[in-house]
Amino acid sequence: MGNILWIIIGGAIIGVLARLLLPGRQNVPWWAVIGVGIVGMFVGDFLAQLLGVKETSGFDWIRHGLQLVVGVAGIAGLVAIMGRSKSSV
Repeated sequence: MGNILWIIIGGAIIGVLARLLLPGRQNVPWWAVIGVGIVGMFVGDFLAQLLGVKETSGFDWIRHGLQLVVGVAGIAGLVAIMGRSKSSV
């Protein structure tokens, strides 16, 4: 049960960071942001494993960077599908 909680928390962090990195306002609901973050975590982990950098000594900067890149791409894809809000900043 604790593992699922950490996946949701990590997915929320990745999703929110990804959303903040994109310019303008996105018309994306919070549950979709968390979902994209969770997918970003799993795909980023898979890519890190393929590159041989999943487990490193210290903080896993490359793995988390890959997760964030996948999250940004996912949010951008959602924005393309759902559209931007009318009042872009």
